[in-house]
Amino acid sequence: MQTSKRTIYSWALYDWANSAYATTVMAGFFPLFFKSYYSADVAATTSTAHLGFASSISSLIIVLIAPLLGSIADVHSLKKRYLFLFAYLGILMSAMLSLVGVGEWQAALFLYILGNIGFMGSNIFYDGLLQSVSTKKNVDFVSGLGFSLGYLGGGVLFSINVWMFQDFAFFGFENQAAAIKASFVSVALWWALFSTPLLLFVKEEKSRHVSTTTKLKGGYLRLKKTFSKIRQLRHLSLFLVAYWLYIDGVDTIIRMAVDYGMALGFDSSNLILALLLVQFVGFPATLAFTHISIYLSTKGAIFLALFIYLLIIILAVSMKEVYQFYILAVMIALVQGGIQALSRSYYSRMIPKEYAAEFFGFYNFVGKFAAIFGPLLIAVVALLSQNSRVSIASISILFIAGGVLLYFVDEKKGEKELHDALM
Repeated sequence: MQTSKRTIYSWALYDWANSAYATTVMAGFFPLFFKSYYSADVAATTSTAHLGFASSISSLIIVLIAPLLGSIADVHSLKKRYLFLFAYLGILMSAMLSLVGVGEWQAALFLYILGNIGFMGSNIFYDGLLQSVSTKKNVDFVSGLGFSLGYLGGGVLFSINVWMFQDFAFFGFENQAAAIKASFVSVALWWALFSTPLLLFVKEEKSRHVSTTTKLKGGYLRLKKTFSKIRQLRHLSLFLVAYWLYIDGVDTIIRMAVDYGMALGFDSSNLILALLLVQFVGFPATLAFTHISIYLSTKGAIFLALFIYLLIIILAVSMKEVYQFYILAVMIALVQGGIQALSRSYYSRMIPKEYAAEFFGFYNFVGKFAAIFGPLLIAVVALLSQNSRVSIASISILFIAGGVLLYFVDEKKGEKELHDALM
């Protein structure tokens, strides 16, 4: 097992690398640029629908292929190879977005879908390497380190990109469109550069040479066995359902916070600053949450995060002033990385190391599938109530239901079930 500081930080630095795509492209400039530039002659509601479908398609593709790819990677020790296969897909697509012209929304969406697949696909194998670079004693810290560096790295580059956008002449750009296109290229360079330590210093056993057909056959056979194993692991299955519910709430808040602020009439510049604030507060907050888990236990710290999310919902429902939106952003930053990191490390304790990528394929399957239900819940409640505040309040159901199911998960019993299933 590789647990040296160099190996740990080389692994965690990948989060610093690819989070640039999550902040600058996915959360930041692509949605704005898609509507104003790539879809310049398209109705606003139509372009919103196009973007929504693109996000759903990329998530659906990952949902469908994640478990299979994980099983193949485990059988043949190919986690790093697949990680960089998907990473370079995302890197290339991010750079190519700079070549798409005004009104070419079809090309922009095609590249965006492939870029999202690259980003999300690489994370499956990044998560699958967690057990290889950590021990049971430090897994919370290592997992949290990755998320915290992700917030910091994504925030650093995004702040530079925002500066480029706002002061494009200073950087020698002709207009804001040129600055945004350059920011897409900067994401590709950043992602490629800071992925290098993982490539060089995180080692994986070399697989024997086998044909693609054999890899696929082995992957499918192992996937079938994994479905059978998960049915035997009651506490692991229960955790996955609980995680599906509460992480759906987390993801929905991430996706809807800016739109909600816009619906309340807040200025877009305030929303961008709030997004930056989340990145920089999230860095130390995620590390702090891993320390909280030492005193409360990992499960107890997750419960604390769920309680804070309920407070966030209450504030969102009653919010009227822009300063409250900043408070909301800070509260989200305090718990967002923590609940993600601790959920990942908690799950890692209940899965077999030799099936890590395969089981994390299911974990990512659950996480990506969850992204469908929360926005749908908001949409349905909004249509029925005609009130955006009521629709946001409905997300509390996901946190409460997830917390109730998590209460019945016993990590120790889960480890025993795993031991018995593998005997």
